[in-house]
Amino acid sequence: MTPITEVEGRRLALSNLDKVLYPATGTTKGEVLHYYAATAADVMLAHLDDRPLSFLRYPDGPDGLRFFTKNPPPGTPGWVRTAPVPRSDDPGARQVLVQDLPSLMWAANLVVEFHTHQWRQDTPAVADRMVFDLDPGAPATVVECCEVALWLRERLAADGLAAYGKTSGSKGLHLLVPLRPTPSEDVTAYARRLAVEAQEALPALVVHRMTRALRPGKVFVDFSQNAAAKTTAAPYTLRAKDSPSVSAPVTWDEVAACRAPADLVFLAGDMAARLAEHGDLLAPLTDPGRARPLPGG
Repeated sequence: MTPITEVEGRRLALSNLDKVLYPATGTTKGEVLHYYAATAADVMLAHLDDRPLSFLRYPDGPDGLRFFTKNPPPGTPGWVRTAPVPRSDDPGARQVLVQDLPSLMWAANLVVEFHTHQWRQDTPAVADRMVFDLDPGAPATVVECCEVALWLRERLAADGLAAYGKTSGSKGLHLLVPLRPTPSEDVTAYARRLAVEAQEALPALVVHRMTRALRPGKVFVDFSQNAAAKTTAAPYTLRAKDSPSVSAPVTWDEVAACRAPADLVFLAGDMAARLAEHGDLLAPLTDPGRARPLPGG
């Protein structure tokens, strides 16, 4: 029998709570839901607010079927808000908004990674943040990503922009920059220029093109997730890995001190203590007063 629970007045059917989703740690679906409800909700909702979501679903755990969806899943309750996100193949397309705890728990019960656009629903294709996805090609690891991140931080600072880091929750690192609202195509063009500059400054370490053959031993500086149609793993989301790894905000001291990949792996069980110590390290992203214009913007 599927248990019914009430969250802020909304009735939710939470299923398969004893199912092991993360085999390396034995983490169950019930523990995943507890992470979102008790640990991540307050800080995570601020980063999901007003951002149409896409989901990577992995209902049987990371070793099972995985599928990416932008459309509201079948059976989405009527009280879960959606926003129009027209696409060339579907002018009437809509995507889910997670604006409150009931919506967060409904989505988490589907076993998803949360992915967001860099813009808000009321200003499609006008970004209020920029992202660089630093993706290491083996044998490079997050250690090399940290070296690239430190270079990008200084380069962005030279243009009056502040960068904040989080782990991807997989192998790499994400840098996020709060912006005054800027057309996504302009953000993409600027991010591409910096990726090219990074390759020129660190040619043994950086590649700015996605071509797989170029990437072994280097860090791919992926600027393309600034495109209006693209999404990036949201802060605090769990990822579909063997262990319940989190896309976790990190301090610049942690980035500078990283000497081994394990230094920047954070699991669901680590996050309550990190939040107690640091609060939301990405809070500046949700503060309009911290946003700055792109150079020339």
